[in-house]
Amino acid sequence: MSCGEPHETECSEILDHLYEFLDREMPDVECSKFEHHFEECSPCLEKYGLEQAVKKLVKRCCGHDDVPGDLRAKVMGRIELIRSGQAVPEHDVTAAPPASSPPASQDS
Repeated sequence: MSCGEPHETECSEILDHLYEFLDREMPDVECSKFEHHFEECSPCLEKYGLEQAVKKLVKRCCGHDDVPGDLRAKVMGRIELIRSGQAVPEHDVTAAPPASSPPASQDS
């Protein structure tokens, strides 16, 4: 997505870090860079508005459920692994492996 105009910060960089901006998980200097970009790029501003609306809707509809402590700990652990650049195993998901089906009976 791009408006076709050159920007100090590329649209792809803005969109790659949009949720960090929405969640205010970046330094103020970075936030200012995003705000400046939105002033001059209507497609990115539109995407920001859409994602902001979705975030508000999810919070309103799903924000009342408590997250189990062990799940929160596992998610935070994976986030820390990713941030540190370590490999994250794909098999350590919280779901148990599927149960095997009983063998089909043979009726004669």
